[in-house]
Amino acid sequence: MANMCNVCGLPSELCICQEIAKEQQRAFISTARRRYGKIVTIVEGIDDVAIDINKLAKTLKSRCAAGGTVKGRVIELQGDHKKKAAEVLKKNGYVVEVR
Repeated sequence: MANMCNVCGLPSELCICQEIAKEQQRAFISTARRRYGKIVTIVEGIDDVAIDINKLAKTLKSRCAAGGTVKGRVIELQGDHKKKAAEVLKKNGYVVEVR
C-alpha cells in the first residue's frame, strides 16, 4: 500500500499539495544593506508549511552561487541577486514581486 498524503488524499507519488501552495504564494524579493556595507537579498512571503523552505533556499543558493541562510520563513542570500532569484522562483512556479 502506498503512503497517502494527509492533505489531498492522493498517493505520495502523485501529491499536488506543494504545487498548489506555490501558486497561492507571492514571493517578495528585496535587498538590504547590512554591516560593513554588505548587500543581502531577502526573499519573503512564502508562508505555507507545505513548501520546504530549506530545499528552496538550497536551490536559490546554488543557482545564485552565493551563501545564505533561512531565518524563520525568510531566505537571505549574500549579495545582490534580485534578478537571478526572481528567474529561479518563476521557473519553479512562484508568483514573484521585486521591490
